[in-house]
Amino acid sequence: MKIVADENIPLLHETFSGLGEVVALPGRSISPDDLVGADALLVRSVTKVNASLVTGSSLKFVGSCTAGVDHVDGDALAELGISFANAPGCNARSVVEYVISALDVLAERDGFRWQDRTVGIIGKGQVGGRLYGTLAGLDVQVMANDPLCEQVEGVQFVELEELIQRCDVIAVHTPLTKNCDFPSHHLIGEAELDAMKPGTILINAGRGPVVDNRALLKVLKAGKNLSAVLDVWEHEPEVDPELLAWVDIGTPHIAGYSLDGKVTGTEMVYQSLCQTFGLPARVRLGAITPIPVLRKMIFTEDVTADQAARLAMRAIYDIRRDDARLRQSMKLPEVERAVAFDVMRKNYAERREFGTLRVRAGRCTEAVRNTLSGLGLQLVD
Repeated sequence: MKIVADENIPLLHETFSGLGEVVALPGRSISPDDLVGADALLVRSVTKVNASLVTGSSLKFVGSCTAGVDHVDGDALAELGISFANAPGCNARSVVEYVISALDVLAERDGFRWQDRTVGIIGKGQVGGRLYGTLAGLDVQVMANDPLCEQVEGVQFVELEELIQRCDVIAVHTPLTKNCDFPSHHLIGEAELDAMKPGTILINAGRGPVVDNRALLKVLKAGKNLSAVLDVWEHEPEVDPELLAWVDIGTPHIAGYSLDGKVTGTEMVYQSLCQTFGLPARVRLGAITPIPVLRKMIFTEDVTADQAARLAMRAIYDIRRDDARLRQSMKLPEVERAVAFDVMRKNYAERREFGTLRVRAGRCTEAVRNTLSGLGLQLVD
């Protein structure tokens, strides 16, 4: 079996080399010529999988080790009889932690408790649903807008206009769609931005074009009291340096880039590939995933819930480092910035999820323990 794959898929060779020849290539440059004689193609979000790429190939399987499928033409694959699998939800926990980390940084800077804000989630899918559950479990007031989501008891669904009017934090987690009943392209435009309450925090860790970047820059330059956190951008890998200068936190599309999330994506596609070709799935990625460099923290009985949460989260992931790296890249000559964007993603420093850290808080208050547990940290005696 010949497997052509994005070289940035974690544990690629350790997972797939037992199945056949693995040809690792830069994801953005995979071409039809690279697929000659290939049985399977493994990608991440930067490879556009469409009819022009796969027509005439010998592919029997395409797997995307990502949750989103905006980059894949599923109809074209189906017409050609090529099986497809992705990894829905694999990075949901990572994105949730990105959002909470951003809120924590802004809360410390501006002097408020993020837990006291009302959060509106646009798109209650794998990521939005996980974020909703995490925030609700931490007693944060939260509501959601998703016309495609089944209305269920215990979840406060509201129309988009109402969500914008009522919420202090708006987190965008929709897929990117255009030709459908509920298109998300430029869902947040100038009118929606103008309608946001003063002091609103807008976080887009979904798809760049869901927020109209030109409109966002316009309202920010006009003096709108709005804090913006952008992990995704229109026209990636090119980032508008002027917009970056106006946002509060900007990162290079890495919200879902925890090692744990990426490894989960690899494993889900590995299982699907083995099933498609009728092969035994012998690799267990949990056994070969690296051990976290930080494994345990101990808190004394004097720590408060807010202190413990901030210390634990920052020890695992400090979003300000990613923001600093992206801003530093804007100092490069313009022709080098897009390459730098991809390099930052390719060489992204190992980041683990909250659940990999064991916290000893046996003497702490119940509030401390509940907060740490609600964030997903492991509590040990």
